[in-house]
This record gives sequence, structure tokens and C-alpha cells, in this order.
Amino acid sequence: MAKQILLNAFNMNCVGHINHGLWTHPRDNSVDYNTLGYWTQLAQTLERGLFDGLFIADIIGVYDVYQQSIDLTAREAIQLPVNDPLLLVPAMAAVTRHLGFGVTANLSYEPPYLFARRMSTLDHLTGGRAGWNIVTGYLDSGARAMGLDAQDEHDRRYDRADDYLALLYKLWEGSWEDGAVRRDKVGRVFADPARIHRVQHQGPFYRLDGYHLCEPSPQRTPVLFQAGASDRGQRFAATHAEGIFIPAGDKDSTRRLVQQIRAQAVAQGRRADDVKIFVGIAAVVGHTQAEAQEKFDDYWHYASAEAGLAHFASSIGVDFSRYGLDDPIEYGSSNAIQSAANTARANQLTRRKLLERFRLGSRYPTLVGDAASVADELQSWVEDVGVDGFNLSRTVTPESYEDFVDLVVPELQNRGAYKTAYQEGSLRHKLFGQGDTLPARHAGAGYRHGA
Repeated sequence: MAKQILLNAFNMNCVGHINHGLWTHPRDNSVDYNTLGYWTQLAQTLERGLFDGLFIADIIGVYDVYQQSIDLTAREAIQLPVNDPLLLVPAMAAVTRHLGFGVTANLSYEPPYLFARRMSTLDHLTGGRAGWNIVTGYLDSGARAMGLDAQDEHDRRYDRADDYLALLYKLWEGSWEDGAVRRDKVGRVFADPARIHRVQHQGPFYRLDGYHLCEPSPQRTPVLFQAGASDRGQRFAATHAEGIFIPAGDKDSTRRLVQQIRAQAVAQGRRADDVKIFVGIAAVVGHTQAEAQEKFDDYWHYASAEAGLAHFASSIGVDFSRYGLDDPIEYGSSNAIQSAANTARANQLTRRKLLERFRLGSRYPTLVGDAASVADELQSWVEDVGVDGFNLSRTVTPESYEDFVDLVVPELQNRGAYKTAYQEGSLRHKLFGQGDTLPARHAGAGYRHGA
């Protein structure tokens, strides 16, 4: 039997997310990103397609490295303006039953005590469908906006993240015991104080003395996602992450990365399949190959490769506007996204080569074809490379998701490679089939009362 493919829609509470410039296409409605109807309609489309989740990216800061300004960023809406991702979720949860929601939050700027409450609240309101994409930030512009001279050094940000997670686990997993909440009206006992525990934390970065403000939510700890592909990021993910997002390079190098991540998880006392690995892609789908190619060519006329370059410039901290099209680029060491910088350096990518890669405004690989050819490629990534699923970015919205749901999903279902109905239960149970809360072998489970 074919392995079941997992699917997240990859989006952001902004106009231009990954495939830049396509907001100008006459059929694109991403300029309506700041309306509830835009998001509730998307959520219903994804649930119709049995997507596992909607993964909502976020940044703190602006892309101001390219040309040392926000001129192009503002004109092309390169993740600016960008609204809060968490506030979208309750509205979408109200019009769906099963769709999961992975929200990005930067721990470098979120007080952990308040963030623990916010995520518990979200897990309650969604009935256990909340996930958190753990990020530590990579934009110096964000650090300056938060009153700092610069962000912490790359590996130190992960050291901070380890301490942050330890504190959160104590709140989510250890402060309230199972059974602490009684809801006993006759006995006038809502919660048993003997089963609610004070948390004291004295770490290298954070201190806390208090009680978790929320009763346990369905999952207690939200499903944990992480996207770091650097050596330090992988070590962090092997300990904490349940879903890991990796870049889609060539299949051989990606296969090695997948094997490396799973081996590191096993070294942490987990199972290889305790992590679900996703790669980011875009898809332009038609009823025929010719129709898909015609659609891609149409999209290309509206895309902005230069906007994609400006996005990438801030991702690795290099101002490409200072270089000629074929000049060798001095990548140096990066305090931003190290894995992206290392890939660009290893491939000696010039400005011309990068612009060619960003033809559709994005560095994500784009599948162009009919349903069968797109399904073939997705299955190849799962069966030959070993990934579990995909983060599907939008191109022209809403039609890119509608086309995928109407054409590719039935093709995958006919092959037995995609579910035909949702399983009941929380997001974690849907992904792993082992219950709502963290398994005992996860690091966070060790913080439960009496563990």
C-alpha cells in the first residue's frame, strides 16, 4: 500500500508570501488578506481537500537588506504589510472541524508565561487543533524594532530556545495534573488546588515563579514544528520538533538530510517516525499538461524575480544589488538562515542564477503539469526521498489551492496515497495516531507531574 502523504497549505497573513509579484494577477485576491472572509473561505477549501493543516508563517521585522531600503519591499508587498497569524485561527476553526493550524511565533520576543497562555487558549478554542512553528528570528530589522542593537548570534538563539521550551513544558505539562479540573457544582469545587502545582524555573535565559493560567488543553503542548536545517537547528529539532520543514534541494542531498534528521531523533531516545518531515513546493496544475504550462506562462508575466531576490537577500544577509549579474558573490558567514546561505555559497550562485531560480518570484521548486504528473512527483519525493509530506505554497489565490484540491487530491486518493476521510481526534492524533498528548519518549513528557 502506498504511503499516505501529509499536506499543509503554506500561507502568511500578508499579500506577498513566497511567490512574489503574483498579487498583481487579475484573478488573485491576496490583497483581501485583511478580511475574515478571505481566511474562512480558504479554510473551508482546505478542509474539502482533507489537508492536514494550514501552516501560517510570520516574521518580526522587514526586508531591508536589498538596496539597503524597504523601497522594493513596500512596492511589491514582500511580506509587508504583515498581520498577526494567531488572530486568524479562531475564525477558521469555527467554520471547520478537522483542519489543523500551525502558527509561527518568534520566541525571542514573546514572554514565555504569556505565550503559554495564548497557545493553551488557542488549543482549547480549536478543540486540540493547534500547532506552533518555533522560530528564533533571523532579521536584524526585527531586533532593532524590538529595542535591541542586533539579534543574538545564531547558535545562541537556539540555546535560548532550549531554555524557553523547558519553561513552557513545565507550564503546559507539569503545572496542572490530569483530573485537577473537577467542575463540581454541588461540591463547589471547580479545580482541586492540591493538583495544581507552582512552577519555579531558573534557567540561563528565563526565570519564572508561578502557576500556568490555563487548565490543560486537549493536547496540553501544541504540536511542535520547526524549520532549522543548520547543524544547531537540527539538534534542536531532534529534541523538540514533531514536524520539521526542510528545503527541497536535489533528491540525493535531501534524502541524506532526511536520514540525518531521523537518526538524530533516534539518538535522543525517540523513534525515527516521531518526526514528520515536510518540504516546501508550489504547484501549477491543469486538466492537461498543455493547460498547466499555459497557466504557468500566464503567471510568469506577473511574477517578480527581483522581489524574490530581495526576500532572499534578507534571508541570508547579502545585498545582491551591489553585484553585477555575473559577479562572484561574497556570502561570508550568516547570522540569519545559515542553511540557505550555505547552499548559495556551495552552488556559487550569482545574481543571474538566482534571478533564473526566482522566475515565479520564489526559490521554491514549482511542479507544473496535469494531476497525474504532479502526483507522480509527489509520490517520488515520499517514496524515494523519505519525506512525509509537503507545505504547498500559494501562487495565484484562491485558484492554486482550488486546482490542487479538485485535480491532484482525487488522483492521489485513487492511488491510495492520500486519505479519503479525516480521522477523529486532535491534530497530534491525526498526524501520529498515538493520542492527543506528547508521547512519553518526547523530552516534554519528562516535565509532567510525577514523571
